[in-house]
Amino acid sequence: MSSLLTPISLGPLTVANRIFMAPLTRCRSDDRLHVPTALMAEYYAQRASAGLIVAEATMAIEGNSAFWKEPGIYSAAQVAGWKTTTDAVHAAGGRIFLQIWHGGRACHPLLNNGAQPVAPSPLAITGDEVHTPEGKKPYVIPRELRDDELPGIVAGFKKAAENAKSAGFDGVEVHGANGYLLDEFLRDGANKRTGPYGGSVEKRARLLFEAIEAAVGVWGNGRVGLRISPLNSFNSMIDSDPIGLSTWLAKRLNDFDLAYLHAMRGDFFGQQSGDVMTPIRAHYKGTLIGNMGYTPEEAEKAVADGKLDAVAFGTGFLANPDLPARIKAGAALNQANPATFYSAGPEGYTDYPVLADRIAV
Repeated sequence: MSSLLTPISLGPLTVANRIFMAPLTRCRSDDRLHVPTALMAEYYAQRASAGLIVAEATMAIEGNSAFWKEPGIYSAAQVAGWKTTTDAVHAAGGRIFLQIWHGGRACHPLLNNGAQPVAPSPLAITGDEVHTPEGKKPYVIPRELRDDELPGIVAGFKKAAENAKSAGFDGVEVHGANGYLLDEFLRDGANKRTGPYGGSVEKRARLLFEAIEAAVGVWGNGRVGLRISPLNSFNSMIDSDPIGLSTWLAKRLNDFDLAYLHAMRGDFFGQQSGDVMTPIRAHYKGTLIGNMGYTPEEAEKAVADGKLDAVAFGTGFLANPDLPARIKAGAALNQANPATFYSAGPEGYTDYPVLADRIAV
């Protein structure tokens, strides 16, 4: 695994290896104020041997909860809570970015004091339900955002980026994937609006680009990443031309000096297929991170062949806090327990075993 275990530069940062931790929603924050907890600090510090940790989807703007117990970054208490995590990760020798996020139509009134969720168009997520304090509930039809409301969304991402800096993160990742607000604007299956933010791909990408520009304005070049999922149908998402969208994005994102582009290669539900990674690699000139179902062996080959610069592992890191050491040793991996992915407390969170003999990476 010599390629995965070599350092890589992300803008001004150099990280120890190319085995990154993907953002994983775990619902362990305070259930009322969305404040990160000491347990979360322990969890992330356990995984500090990752080349880079990308912390879970975190609310940029108050009142947009989609997971009930996810963290935020809009209050002083949340900034202080996250500071406990960044201090713990840095003390363990790690690097950590915060994923800043708006849930869009995936939010629910029962999670947001009765407020109707917002989206580019009044189209509800179908075929799935959301966890609420009253049990699982269907998603509701969102309210279509007015054009004059969108600068406020961008301002919210800017403030989130500022707060992430105050909390001690090494950078931020803008969440443009998986059917949340920025992705809803980007893909034509969810964005049916006209005007400056709908219609052509250039207009559909406008809000995403404005959010990126706001974050770069806070952090500077090389400290902001972006996650995209052109094929993923999660949250009722689809696009009429995911390959074309991926190619167009790859070209246009060269206009930004990003730390990296983090691309999900497939579809959780198999509704859309195709190779988006090849055109992205062909046209994007910056650091490319692949994600979604890579084995260590496949990841090593992709990096060695120049198809990717790093790979982000999700459930692999969830169940293996010492994943780089296990990969280096060729050791067996712990298997994740889905029953505890979103439960409370340390079970299935901070109690996965590490190798008996630590291996330096």
